[in-house]
Amino acid sequence: MPGQGQVACQTAAVHLSTDELAAATGARLVGPAVGVDGLSIDSRSLRPGQLFAAVTGERDGHDFVAAAVAAGAAACLVERADVAALAGRPALVVPSVAEALGALARHARDRLDANATGRVVGVTGSVGKTTTKDLLAAVLGQRFVTAASERSFNNELGVPLTLVNAPDDTRAVVVEMGARGHGHISLLCDLARPTVAVVTLVAAVHSEFMGGVDRIAVAKRELVESLPGDGVAVLNADDERVAAMAAAAPGRVVTFSAAGRPDAVVRAEDIRLDADLRASFVLCTPGSRTPVRLGVRGEHNVANALAAAAAAGVVGLEPEEVAAGLAGAETSPWRMELDRSPSGVLVLNDAYNANPTSMVAALRSLASLEARRRVAVLGRMAELGADEADEHRRVAKVAADLGIEVVVVGTDLYGVGAQAGIDDAVAALADLGPGDAVLVKASRSAGLERLAAVLVAR
Repeated sequence: MPGQGQVACQTAAVHLSTDELAAATGARLVGPAVGVDGLSIDSRSLRPGQLFAAVTGERDGHDFVAAAVAAGAAACLVERADVAALAGRPALVVPSVAEALGALARHARDRLDANATGRVVGVTGSVGKTTTKDLLAAVLGQRFVTAASERSFNNELGVPLTLVNAPDDTRAVVVEMGARGHGHISLLCDLARPTVAVVTLVAAVHSEFMGGVDRIAVAKRELVESLPGDGVAVLNADDERVAAMAAAAPGRVVTFSAAGRPDAVVRAEDIRLDADLRASFVLCTPGSRTPVRLGVRGEHNVANALAAAAAAGVVGLEPEEVAAGLAGAETSPWRMELDRSPSGVLVLNDAYNANPTSMVAALRSLASLEARRRVAVLGRMAELGADEADEHRRVAKVAADLGIEVVVVGTDLYGVGAQAGIDDAVAALADLGPGDAVLVKASRSAGLERLAAVLVAR
C-alpha cells in the first residue's frame, strides 16, 4: 500500500562481515574478522563502521587510509597493508582494489535477489537520467524500501557503492548508469544485472569521447541489450533513437511520451506549468487517467516523470502511488532550484551540469518565469568535441530569441564577451534587483553553484 515503503537512507543497516567479503573478492584478510556496515571510497564522507576502499585514481587512496581509520572505518580494502596507517584495523588485501569493487558489487547484487527480484532498475540516457533516478526512487519508495544511486554516482565506482550500500531490507533498487565510451554500460550491467531498463534521451553529450549522437545511441543501447528474456525496456517514444532500441530488447517494451503520442503506453496530456515552474498533467496509462503535479521544476521534467511512472508500473505500482511519489520527490542538488534573494531576485540554480539539450530546456524555463528582466549566467558546456563552438553559439542564439540577456563566465565559445571568473560575474550582475530573474548553468567543471549561492544570499 502507498506509504509503506521508503527510500533507503544512508544510515540504514547493511550488515557484512570481512570473512564474507574476503571470500567474495579473494582477498587476504589481515587482522581479526569484523562486521562492516557498507562501503566508502572517500575518507571525508565515510561513516563509522564502513569498509574503506583505497581506490587509486587522480590520488592514491592508500594515502587516506589513516584518515579513514580516524573517521571510524571498520576495515580497509587495500593493495598494500600499511600497519601504521591501519592502527590495528583489519585489512582486506587484494591485487587490485578496482577489480575487488566489481567483485563486491556482484556479491551485493546476489544478496539483493532474496528480496528485490525483478525490481532492479537501470537508468541511462544523455539527459535526465539523474532526475529520472531520483523521481523513480521516490515513487518506488511509496511501497518498497528502495535503494538508489547517490547524486550522479553512475560509473564503475558509483555502481558498486549503490549495490553494496543497499540495506539488508531493500526491496527495489534504482541504479544510474553513465557512459564515457562503448562497453561502459555493458560493464555496469554485468555488475548490477538490471531487470528493468530505462532510457531517457540520446543527445550530444560526451560526444568528444563517444563519436557523435548515433554512436552515443549505440552505447546507451547496451542497457537494453543486457536485459534478461523476462526483462522490460522502458523507452522514450519521442526520441527516434531511443524508440529504435525496441528492436534490441530481448523481452517486453513499454514506451512513454511527453508529447502525448497515442501509441505510447504511458503518456502525458494537458501539461500546464505554474508560476513556480512546476508542471501538472494527466498521467495516461492503460485503463487510467490520473492527475499529477510534479514536485520538481521545469516542463522538461515531464518526460523524466513519465519514464519513472512507466518503470514503476512495470514493477506493479498503481497510478495513485506514482502520483504521490512524483509530487513529493526531491532531486539531487543544484538542479532547477528556484529561490528568491533578500533583494527580490529570482535565482534559478541549474548549475550541476549542462549540455545543449538541457541548456535549451533551462533557458525556456527561465523565459517562462514572470520577470521584468531575465539574465542567463552561462559557463562552458564540456566534452562536445568538434561541435563545441557551433553548439555554444546555438545556445546563445536561443537565449537571444527568447529575449534573455547572457552573461558568460570563463569561456569565449558563446561569441559574447566573457567574465574571467565568478567574482567578475558577481560584479557584472550588481544591478540585478526586484523583479529580475537569473539562471545559472554550466558543466560541472565550471563550479557555478558558488555564483548561484552568492546571488541567492544578496
